[in-house]
Amino acid sequence: MKEFFSNLKFTWPYIKKQKKNLIVYLISDLVIALISIVAPILSAKIIINLTNNEFTQLIVVAATIFGIEILRNIAYYVSSYNLQKVYRESFIRLQTELGRETLKIENKSIDANSSGVFIQRLSSDTSRIADIFEILIRHLSEIIAEIGIFAAIFIVNKLVFIYVVFTVIILFLINKRQTNLYTKKDKEMRKKQEKVTGFVGELVRGIRDIKMLNAEDSFIEELNLRITEHNNDKYEMGNIRRKYNLLSGSFSDLFDLLLIVLLVYLIINNKILVANALIIYNYSSRVGSIIYAINSLMEQIKDYNLSCTRVFAILKSDEFKKEKFGTVHLEKVNGDFEFKNVTFSYDDNKVLDNLSFKINANETVAFVGKSGVGKSTIFNLLCKMYEIESGKILIDGYDINTLDKDTIRGNITIISQQPYIFNMSVRENLRLVKKDLTEEEMVEACKLACLHDFILSLPDGYDTVIGEGGVNLSGGQRQRMAIARALVQKTEIILFDEATSALDNETQNSIQKAIDNMKNEYTILIIAHRLSTIINSDRIILIDDGKIVGEGTHQELMQSSQFYRDLYNSELENNEKA
Repeated sequence: MKEFFSNLKFTWPYIKKQKKNLIVYLISDLVIALISIVAPILSAKIIINLTNNEFTQLIVVAATIFGIEILRNIAYYVSSYNLQKVYRESFIRLQTELGRETLKIENKSIDANSSGVFIQRLSSDTSRIADIFEILIRHLSEIIAEIGIFAAIFIVNKLVFIYVVFTVIILFLINKRQTNLYTKKDKEMRKKQEKVTGFVGELVRGIRDIKMLNAEDSFIEELNLRITEHNNDKYEMGNIRRKYNLLSGSFSDLFDLLLIVLLVYLIINNKILVANALIIYNYSSRVGSIIYAINSLMEQIKDYNLSCTRVFAILKSDEFKKEKFGTVHLEKVNGDFEFKNVTFSYDDNKVLDNLSFKINANETVAFVGKSGVGKSTIFNLLCKMYEIESGKILIDGYDINTLDKDTIRGNITIISQQPYIFNMSVRENLRLVKKDLTEEEMVEACKLACLHDFILSLPDGYDTVIGEGGVNLSGGQRQRMAIARALVQKTEIILFDEATSALDNETQNSIQKAIDNMKNEYTILIIAHRLSTIINSDRIILIDDGKIVGEGTHQELMQSSQFYRDLYNSELENNEKA
C-alpha cells in the first residue's frame, strides 16, 4: 500500500483542479451507498405488509421506496456527470504532460525502444491512471455500504454474523490469490502489447516498401507471431479469472444454501423472527459483494501501480534519459560556431575523432565525404540531438551545453535527407514552426522552395491534407516542403543534409538558386554527394573516417586534394553514364 499512496501523491496534481467535482462525486456516491443499505429493509417490509394484509402501511413503504429510488437516480446522474469531468480533465493534463516529457527524451533512448513503448503508455496507461479516483471512490462506497449491512446483520443475530464473517474470510483468500496471479501475468502481457503496437506502427508506415519488397507474407507471419504471444497472455489471464470465479462462485452458492439451513434452524428454535430472517436473506446476496469489491479494488490498485510505474519511467525516472540544456538565452545568434576536439560514438562505433573546425557567421560551408563518415552526425550534434563524449561545441563563443533549448533549436534549421511531413494540410505543416505565419510569408517561402505552383494545382491548394509522412508527395516534393518549412522559420543557421538529393536537375537548379540568394545573410551548411551543388560554397571541408582530411574552395581542393579529385571525377563519370 505504501507504493499506492506514493503513486496517488504523484497523480494528485493532475486531479486537484477538479477537486470540487471530486467532492460532489464522493457525496453522491455515498448517498447511493446509504440507499443500498436501506433498500433491502424496505423491500422486506413490503413482503411482511403483504403477508399481514397491512395495505396502508404497504402503500406508505412503496411510496418511500419510490422516493429513495428517484433520489438514487438523481445521485447516479450527478455522480456520472462529475466523474466524467474529473476523468476528462485529469486525462488531458496527464497525457499532455507525458507527451511533453516524451519529446524531451534523449534520441539514444528513442532509438533503443520501439514506438509501441511510448504509444501504449501515452494512450492506455494514462487512461488507467486517470480512472483511479473514480475506481477508488466507487469501491470505497461499496465497501462502506457492505459494512453497514454487516452492522445490520450483527444487530439482528450474532450467530448469523459470525457465520457471514467466516464466509467472507474464505472468499477473500480465494480472490486474493486470483488477484496476485492476474497482476503478475498482466505485467508480462503489457510488454508484449507494446511490441505488437510498435510493429503495427512500422507495418503501416512501411506499407509501400513492404509491397515493393513482396514481403507481405513475412510481415504477416511476424505480426501473427506477436499477436499470438500477446493474446496467449490475455487468454491465460482470462483463464485465471474463470477458474477462480468458478471456485468462489461455487463457494458462494454453498454459502447461500447453508445460510438458509441456519435460518430455518434459528426460526424453528425461536432464536429469530421470520421478519428478521427475511431481512437477513435479502442482505445475503450482498454479503459476497464486499469481497468482490475489496478484490476488485486491490486488483485495480495493482493495475494502477503498474501503470504509474510505466508512466513514471518517462516522467521522472532515469530509465529514459532526458535531454539537458543550459540556462543562457540568446535572443538572436550571429551564426558563428566551432567544434573543438569533438569525439562522438554511436554505442561502440566511433564516428567523430577529435574533430575541430570553425564556421564564421553568414558563411556557406559544404561538408563532403563518403557515406557514414560523420557528416550528418556533425549536424545532429550542432542541434544537440546527442551528447558529445569529449570536446566542446561553441555557438557565438558560448558552450552549447550552457545554452537553453530555444537558443539552439530556435536559431538552427535542419533540412534532412528524409524529412517527416505531418498528416496535416500544407498550411498546418508550415504553421507548426511559426504560429503567426502570414499568408504572404507562407507563399514567399513556398515560391523560394519552388513549391507554390504545385500547391496551387492541389484540390484544396494550401488546405490540402498531404497524408502521414507526406505519402501523397513525391520525394522531391517532400524535400521542397521541408525547405519551405525551414524558410518560414528564418533561423540564422540553415543546415542542408542532402536536401537536394531527391530532386531532378531542373528543380535542383532552382533550389540552388534559392540557396545562393540566401548567401551572406545566413550561416549555411551543406552536406551533398552531388559536388556540382556545392562548388560555389565559400569553403568545402572534406571528412573521412571522422576526421578532416582537407579544406578549401572547390578550385583549391581540385589542385591540392587527390581525395576530392577522385570524388569529383567519380561523379562526372556517373553523370556521363547516366
